[in-house]
Order: sequence, then C-alpha cells, then structure tokens
Amino acid sequence: MPIEAMLVRQMPAPPSTDKVALRVDHNSGLFAELMAHAAGLPNDEIFAQMIASQIGGVGALPPGLGLNEKDFSELLACHFPGTELIIRNVQVIDDPRALERDDVLGLLLEHRANSNMSEQWMAEIVTAACMASDHLWQDLGLWSREYLSRLMKLNFPALAAKNVHDMKWKKFFYKQLCEQEGINACRAPSCEYCADYLNCFGPED
Repeated sequence: MPIEAMLVRQMPAPPSTDKVALRVDHNSGLFAELMAHAAGLPNDEIFAQMIASQIGGVGALPPGLGLNEKDFSELLACHFPGTELIIRNVQVIDDPRALERDDVLGLLLEHRANSNMSEQWMAEIVTAACMASDHLWQDLGLWSREYLSRLMKLNFPALAAKNVHDMKWKKFFYKQLCEQEGINACRAPSCEYCADYLNCFGPED
C-alpha cells in the first residue's frame, strides 16, 4: 500500500554535489525545470506533468504521486537525473478500497509492456488516480486526454488496444474487471443502444 507523504522543498545542495534543488513555487516552472533534466525516456513528459501538477495543487494525486519514498526517489533518478524532491512519511490510514485498488493495479500490470520499471510506477500512479472522482486525465494532473492515451499506449499497449471505441478510461478499466468476473452490469444489448452512452463515451473536457 502506498505510504501517504508530503512534499517538502529541498534545500540548495552544496556546491560540491551535482544535485539540483527543484523550485516548487510554480508548477509550470517546475515542469520546465524537470524537462531540462529529462533523461530522454518515453515517460519523461508525462511524469513531469504529473509532478508539477500535484505540487501545484492540480489533480487528485497524493504527494509523491502515491508512490512510497523509495520508488518516488528512483523515479526521479531514472527520468530526471540530477534533481531531487523529498517526501516525508506521515501516518498511514487503513484503505477501505484496498481490494478495489488491487484489482485495478492487477489489470494494469497484467497488460504492461514489460519494457522498463516505469510501467510499474505508472500502474501504481494510475491506480491511485482511479480512486478519485474526476476524469482520469484530470485526476492524474495531465494537461489533456491526449497525454493519457499516450500513457496507455506506451505502458499498457495491450490494454489500450482493447479500447477500440475510445471509452472513457476509468469506465473502461472497470468494464474490463467486470468482464473478467463474468459480470454484465449493462442492460443494453450493446453500447450503441445504451441510454448511458454519453456517460461512457462522451467528451472529457
């Protein structure tokens, strides 16, 4: 279970080190600073948007993007080498949706691309955002739904390929989980004839 945490500003590093203390006073400035140190990996921009948004109070992700201290530090070292943000552990509370989280996380990991460790981190982050109530791209702190589609294709391509009708991603995940359990929660013979069509396929502005 991810450890709840709070971000604190990193004090300037001594001149003898090559760590860059990130300024967290403005999310767009932080995004630019992160990208200036990006490693050139496919997920760099997506992670930078999430981190900058979370620190700027945008989206629904907890500090550290819902990762524990070790994983968040490794994410920074992998994607933004030479930068540092510190998260502090606070009291961990029981999660009444733990089983639901496990199901969503399992679905994502089952369909990961198996290219690198970033997919594991991304699965945990997306799972955390699925517990919030807005559109998934907004809860993740991404700048548009386009970036969420890119995230899915990069990290979970087999799952993304199943969303042939561009269903809203949260609803798509839970539909996949229901189908795995043999549950048909929709009464309409097909999505085309369902009265809730716009709830599943409408715009996510």
